[in-house]
Amino acid sequence: MAKKGKTIFVCQECGYESPQWMGQCICGAWNSFVEERILPPDTNPLSRGSAVTGAARHGCGRPEPLKKVGTADYDRIDTGIGELNRVLGGGMVRGSLVLISGEPGIGKSTIIIQTAANIAAAGRTVLYVSGEESEEQIKLRADRVCSSIPESLYVLSETNLENVEAACENLKPAFLIIDSIQTLYSSQLDSAPGSVSQVRMCGNILMKLAKTGDIPVFIVAHVTKSGDLAGPKTVEHLVDCVLNFTGERDQELRVLRSYKNRFGTTSEIGAFRMESEGLKEVRDISATFLERNEEMSEGSVTAAIYEGSRPVMFEIQALVSPANVGFARRTSVGIDNQRLSMILAVMEKLVGLQLINQDVYVNVVGGIRPDGTGTDLAVALAVYSSYKRAVPKKRTLAVGEVGLTGELRAVQNTDKIVKEAARLGYEQVIMPVRNAEKIGIQVGRCRVLGVKNIQEAFAAFTS
Repeated sequence: MAKKGKTIFVCQECGYESPQWMGQCICGAWNSFVEERILPPDTNPLSRGSAVTGAARHGCGRPEPLKKVGTADYDRIDTGIGELNRVLGGGMVRGSLVLISGEPGIGKSTIIIQTAANIAAAGRTVLYVSGEESEEQIKLRADRVCSSIPESLYVLSETNLENVEAACENLKPAFLIIDSIQTLYSSQLDSAPGSVSQVRMCGNILMKLAKTGDIPVFIVAHVTKSGDLAGPKTVEHLVDCVLNFTGERDQELRVLRSYKNRFGTTSEIGAFRMESEGLKEVRDISATFLERNEEMSEGSVTAAIYEGSRPVMFEIQALVSPANVGFARRTSVGIDNQRLSMILAVMEKLVGLQLINQDVYVNVVGGIRPDGTGTDLAVALAVYSSYKRAVPKKRTLAVGEVGLTGELRAVQNTDKIVKEAARLGYEQVIMPVRNAEKIGIQVGRCRVLGVKNIQEAFAAFTS
């Protein structure tokens, strides 16, 4: 017999609920509504209004002065993987809910089984719940990527959330893994697994399980074609940490980035190399990105950004060639295309480069996508080097933001970037003069060149 309840329509993009079907949602998406059935408030665990009211009536929900509230000393669990600990802010926090996403085959399940094995090897009970693979498939992966499989690592192939709760009640794990939340379903809802209502309910129940049991929970989530997290946005707001795995399948390097972290910074990144034995940590990420940049060549300039607690250096390559037919092409990989168009316009207007009939291609080597505007100067120098066929006489690194009037604006953490450049053997760093004044003209064997505008930067690059 079907459960009683009401039918609503939920947007798959933003989670907006409507009593009737709509062609376009308030978020702007078209044909994104799906039909969902909601249980009455007395049987729906997501409807907690009566419970909250009852708690307040009995004095359990009294407001407290903020000054008297104690701050918890969060006890972190070592994952056994240094780069993962760095991204998480020093390790996993007890009772935290971590969401990890990425494209299929990028390495999500690999790093999770490695983490589970490391924590289980420390004597803690770990439960790995998979709704996508059987126990045999998980065992095959564990045999390949783990040196040994501890006795305290348990696996469960299950999609029913009530059965998962029962297993946690019996096993009392110190670490829980859900792979993935789109395969879970609660029998209290009639909708199919992966629907907006199911993902939202399962997320709430897992959060309650983590907080009440003081259990760190890792949740694997699918991504859409555009790279965004699939399902309602409420899940992202619900969890404590959102991690994203990026990288190209045909390349070994994988980058783990934190987009949300309630227990640490969101600017840290972790680097891994995919090998036949699993994911291996890349501790010196700058040396990895620059491993083929020992010899200077035209159209190649080294840039740098500061991520979390360390500088990351990478190579920017540019190719300028005459356009054969039609309009000239502007193609960039890793750099915002509109930002590239602005830099090219500044170079045409203020430096006099005739780029209107030239195809321009810009690529960030290694698959990294740097944020911010600190790479503007390196992009401009790479395009200039390819167009003029100019090669610098010294190993050069460039940082700085290019303004519309051609001036160079200061960027942050240049002192740490220069120290890293000196360690890697760079002979000169071109940067805005405001940054150079605070650092000095020499750091080790690396010379610091402060320039005011893009014209001075081009002159310093070729001198």
